Amino acid sequence: MNTEEGMGLQPGDRVLVTGGSGGIGRALCERLAAAGCRPVVGYCKNRNAAEAVAEATGGDIWSCDLADPEAIARSVKLLTAGPGPLAGLVLGASPAPLVAPFGQIEGDGLEMQFRVNVLGSFQLPQAVSGAFFKRLQRGILVGILTSAMGDGDKPVATRNMGGYVVAKYGLAGVLAVARAELPWLRVVSVAPGFTETAMLDGFGERFLELMRRQLPEKRFGAPDQVAADITARLF
Repeated sequence: MNTEEGMGLQPGDRVLVTGGSGGIGRALCERLAAAGCRPVVGYCKNRNAAEAVAEATGGDIWSCDLADPEAIARSVKLLTAGPGPLAGLVLGASPAPLVAPFGQIEGDGLEMQFRVNVLGSFQLPQAVSGAFFKRLQRGILVGILTSAMGDGDKPVATRNMGGYVVAKYGLAGVLAVARAELPWLRVVSVAPGFTETAMLDGFGERFLELMRRQLPEKRFGAPDQVAADITARLF
């Protein structure tokens, strides 16, 4: 039981997980279902994967392009016709990191990172809060950040991922604003390191092996480990 009484998830609650068809998203949907919640599996392009997750977890699917403000408004309106209100939102969708040094990061790639991790991740909880959380006077917002941001006053932990890191700092700002202005909303963030998901396909194997060697256990984390960390803070 969470110490913040009345603000945790309850069995039967619906929780929207953006990026729900991916590695961490799927693992989180599975854990939410095991805890008695009904996941809403958010996806942008991979409908087949989202349907497979929904079928396995007894959840629903939800299509939305977080880079498109009009799509967000339309998709949230569709959510209001679903079987009950949303009690939680997990911001797990993100473009794959751009692997490039500072001087070679191009505007188009940086813009897409911002459209999803900052603009879309502001507009979606803004809309969901207005449609569900504010009326219920409760809700949970989860942001998935990255350990590549560093920790506190420490420098950025991972180089050559500047566009992704900067956008995740923007997402951290979104969470901070929501926490400050919506006192009835629980705001949770996690910052996992490299995790064995399809997102790693955008990296060269040599780079990944170098990253693995820097870890005490010489391997990346599993999606279910991240999902377990998130779930432990929701109830």
